[in-house]
Amino acid sequence: MKFTFNHFNFNVLDLQKSLKFYQEALGLTEVRRKEAADGSYTLVFLGDGETDFILELTYMRDRNEPYDLGEQEYHLAMQTDNYEEAYKKHQEMGCIEFVNESMGIYFIVDPDGYWTEIIRKK
Repeated sequence: MKFTFNHFNFNVLDLQKSLKFYQEALGLTEVRRKEAADGSYTLVFLGDGETDFILELTYMRDRNEPYDLGEQEYHLAMQTDNYEEAYKKHQEMGCIEFVNESMGIYFIVDPDGYWTEIIRKK
């Protein structure tokens, strides 16, 4: 028996704001969408255009309060082939949350408070 990665999920309060963030910050684009017949939820699946890994954004129509993200001991990680350019872009967007210079990584935060680690591609 073998298991492979399929997707990772973030629940979001403002779907359009989140879609804009992930497109602008990381270049992710919508690959498919599923909407409840009654409109109570929308699932939007984002891809990077190169790998099969998918980020699922879940929007619950009737949810108004922010999600409790606990102590943020989890995160999504993405690598870039131009670390310096990515850092500059994220700095201009004002979304850098934490920098670890000794490890050569930094974290950005999305509109709902989820962290994404940015790693230099080796």
